Amino acid sequence: MTQAYTQQMKRKDEHVGHATQQYQSQSHLELRQTRFVHHPLSEMAVDEVSLQTKMAGFTLETPFFINAITGGSPRTTLINQRLAQLAHETGIAMATGSMSIAMKDPSTAESFTIIRKENPNGIVLANLGAHYTVESAKKAIDLIEANGIQIHVNTLQELVMPEGDRSFHHWLKNIEEIVSHVDVPVIVKEVGFGFSREAMQELINIGVQTIDISGRGGTNFAAIENARREDTLFDELEDWGQTTVQSLVEGYDLPCELIASGGIHSPLDIVKCLALGASAVGMSGEFLHLIRPQDSLPTAIQTVNDWKNQLKNIYTLLGVSKTEALRQTDIILPHTTAHWCNARHIDWTTFANRKTKNFS
Repeated sequence: MTQAYTQQMKRKDEHVGHATQQYQSQSHLELRQTRFVHHPLSEMAVDEVSLQTKMAGFTLETPFFINAITGGSPRTTLINQRLAQLAHETGIAMATGSMSIAMKDPSTAESFTIIRKENPNGIVLANLGAHYTVESAKKAIDLIEANGIQIHVNTLQELVMPEGDRSFHHWLKNIEEIVSHVDVPVIVKEVGFGFSREAMQELINIGVQTIDISGRGGTNFAAIENARREDTLFDELEDWGQTTVQSLVEGYDLPCELIASGGIHSPLDIVKCLALGASAVGMSGEFLHLIRPQDSLPTAIQTVNDWKNQLKNIYTLLGVSKTEALRQTDIILPHTTAHWCNARHIDWTTFANRKTKNFS
């Protein structure tokens, strides 16, 4: 029997279409302007480098992963299938797109279960909105045998979305309940508008240990929802929020684990985010771009493996053999971030003077 094409499926396909149109090969300006201090004597070899990192209790062999993208329609089933194949072939973790549609329409489940089918032993994260209950979170986890779950917070997207939510009570309570009652790690993530240290502290207070800051600079869901509107547009809100770099410095000294995402396109971007305090880096738009052509999988696999080699070279250039040691490298923040830090009483100069040297 042919699956009925619903309005929710249409919305999922529209999201993918608009995200594809938004794709830019260049990294966000703040990331491009963030620069490492070059110390020429690295005193190490490339084969000494380990890219391994820890994220939400998992050991990742590479410090980047496929972040939440899509699911919920026949078209997005094929996208998730190729993403899962890429994750399987390269050994990287993968998060699903929002599984809200599968909670409401069981006929869409295959668009998510295909991920576990294609990647039976990999690290896979489920994804739901913060308005969902513990029972729904457990259902999403069970559906794809997820190793963990992302709970996304997307107030701005919902407000601009024509059919979006208009009430946001109980999100913190829901997250607290999910953290307390599911048996897998919970990651709370934004969808592209960043985090403040105050909001991160609120999450820490209720037991959240891992936060994906998902800063401004990547896929813009305010712009996507504006493109779907037929009435009044919210154009001014498309520039809302903190960038990825700003969000990382906001959370740098907090007692939680940070994941960076938002406008990240290259191995150098990844290393910069790790140096600014991220334990791992999620990428969505770049991976969607890599696997969009029907015959793209071999090229995508080669690209991911090339990224791994490039990361090892950059680690060596910085004199760093382990991911966690990147936090001791010297990095100069762009003037826009420095201005942000001054206004927020964050000492941005400490990032530029972290490497302890013996000059005697």
